[in-house]
Amino acid sequence: MGSVSSDQSLRLTFDSAASLYQNARPDYPSELYDDLIAVTGVQSSAHLLEVGCATGKATLPLARMGFRITALELGENLAAHARRNLAEFPEVTVVTTPFEKWRPDRPHSFDLVYAATVWHWLDPQVRYAKAAELLAPGGHLAIWEAAHGFPADFDPFFAEIQTVYEQIGEDKDDDEWPPPLPETRPDSSTEFESSGHFETVAVRRYVWGRRYTADSYLALLNTFSGHIAMEPAKREYLYAEIRRRLAERPDGKLTRHWVSVLTVGRRV
Repeated sequence: MGSVSSDQSLRLTFDSAASLYQNARPDYPSELYDDLIAVTGVQSSAHLLEVGCATGKATLPLARMGFRITALELGENLAAHARRNLAEFPEVTVVTTPFEKWRPDRPHSFDLVYAATVWHWLDPQVRYAKAAELLAPGGHLAIWEAAHGFPADFDPFFAEIQTVYEQIGEDKDDDEWPPPLPETRPDSSTEFESSGHFETVAVRRYVWGRRYTADSYLALLNTFSGHIAMEPAKREYLYAEIRRRLAERPDGKLTRHWVSVLTVGRRV
């Protein structure tokens, strides 16, 4: 989360996967929302701003709690799906706009700004100052993600398929393999503090597993920017190998672990 993506064009790829996103991407743990409410102390009358709502994965749980939410989304297709998914909640407004360019009717009007699996795509020179500008005194910023988790007992499928990524030149040379354990995944507290706009008030970690068939796993991969942008021939070979290897398993499934690190800061 420490820097903006080196290839900002990938930020635009997600809109092409809008029809897959809601079902393919995992739900965040209910405990995360419980902790978010407990740490920030936001009441049902609070006004929340979501940065990058996609199809509403992180919007729906908070909308069901009765919060008034303004949700920003860069992609037109994603925003359209979000409006449909959130249609029963009149207190939720989805705005199609980049966060960096959006201007509210008045500053300092939100009690909580939050971003789920999107903060790293935003300009680091803008995101913290802008969030602070939008927050009321004493307001909070919360960010989290759903990243691939590798606990000690992670599914060996991922070590095996890593060789295929290497064969097609899609492994990341700067990434450690196997990745660090979920409990050592870094939080964003240092970045919060160094921004000069926030003091960290809480960090929480969540790890969970989800079972996937070949079809459901490939649908998930089709919502990831790197796979969307992959050369078609490489993607076809990779997906064929995933299907072949899972077909050799008795139940044809894999377990992918997820890890979310929630960092909450209070505006200074």
